[in-house]
Amino acid sequence: MDKFRQWLQRTGYRMQTAMAGRYGYDELSQAMTLAALVSVIVGLFAYPGFFCALSLILYILAFFRMYSKNTAKRRKELEAYYRLANPVKAWFSRHRRMFAERKTHRYFRCSQCGTSLRVPRGKGKIKIRCPKCGAEIIKKT
Repeated sequence: MDKFRQWLQRTGYRMQTAMAGRYGYDELSQAMTLAALVSVIVGLFAYPGFFCALSLILYILAFFRMYSKNTAKRRKELEAYYRLANPVKAWFSRHRRMFAERKTHRYFRCSQCGTSLRVPRGKGKIKIRCPKCGAEIIKKT
């Protein structure tokens, strides 16, 4: 058991020294790996050659990013990914919250500025004032 532990420690040290100065596993690499896995699964059912090639390309790109020493370029790629992914994540997060609160709150859009307004359910007909533009809306909750 002691020899196995020593072997694990040596292997961990070798991995640390091999990854020194390299970019590592970030959220974009994680998304590419997940997309490659989904591509493999989809390839089991339809167009196996295309999806196999796609998954292989995605895996290679993810590993290239992880072992790259050009950290400035990888950081710019990650920022571009965030610019695309953050609005999508925010939309899903907002709708997940709206679904979780569906029994206690209602959501309305302001007719003038389009802001989402959250009001408690079961209050009858109420006047809602938009905090952004000040418009008043009368709605039934």
